[in-house]
Amino acid sequence: MAVYKKTYRPYQGGLTAAWKRFLVIPRYAFEDLRRSRFLTIFYIASFAYPLIAAITIYLDHNVDAIRLLNLSNLISIDAFYFMSFLGWQSMLAFFLAAFIGPGQVSPDLANGALSLYLARPFSRAEYVLGKMSVLLILMSLMTWIPGLLLFVLEGYLEPAGWMSGHARIAAGLFFGAWVWILLASLLALALSAWVKWRPAAGALMFGVFWVAGGFGQAINNVQGTKWGLLLSMPNLIGTVWVRLFEGENPVSNGGVFFRLDQSGIIPVWACWASLLGWSLICLYMLNRKIRGAEVVR
Repeated sequence: MAVYKKTYRPYQGGLTAAWKRFLVIPRYAFEDLRRSRFLTIFYIASFAYPLIAAITIYLDHNVDAIRLLNLSNLISIDAFYFMSFLGWQSMLAFFLAAFIGPGQVSPDLANGALSLYLARPFSRAEYVLGKMSVLLILMSLMTWIPGLLLFVLEGYLEPAGWMSGHARIAAGLFFGAWVWILLASLLALALSAWVKWRPAAGALMFGVFWVAGGFGQAINNVQGTKWGLLLSMPNLIGTVWVRLFEGENPVSNGGVFFRLDQSGIIPVWACWASLLGWSLICLYMLNRKIRGAEVVR
């Protein structure tokens, strides 16, 4: 616009509150993800198990169905049931994070768009939070939200007082899911920031999840110790989940892919410390890459 015409007027509308400006990032990210047919089909299919679990809980309280299908010896709605549900859904959420996580940061770094983000009223923390919120929302809808709905359904069908007597299960679903969601989200963003090729970043997520555990087992075999299990994410998450769901006297070894390694039991405090260490490493990796300008020596 030519300056001499003097027709320019500054913006007079309302301003978005500073605390929610980062929400513009997930808004456009969800629009891009919605265009993926594969992602849409996978995400819809991930709710098949919660639907089956809800039907199972209903049939378990239907006298006619119990007699007809002989379900009394097949179904046991307890802490292990909900932990297995969380384990299966969390693994599907991990596949989702490996699919969409590497595409959150790497395109901005590869195309030099990060400086454009940070030139606006965004801090680096708000940028990371905006990118991470995409994974947090999608993974929450797959894990602890349907888990708590199933818990409420079971409490509704059970006699009064069941929910208060089994509050530990609800707490395990919520906190156990968030431990895994935060760790997987940070890992996906950190690898996305350092590996600009999306397929390679997604493959590295599975490498960290499975190969690191194998490396830890090799350390155990060579050194004759058990502390190598601190590198195994399935063992770490399984140990934390068992304590959250079943307390100090567990009767199971975790759920689905997240199980304790019976070759050596790691103290819970050490598992929490290892999970914190993994998270701090991911934050350090993000801090090194999320910058407004890159200095090349």
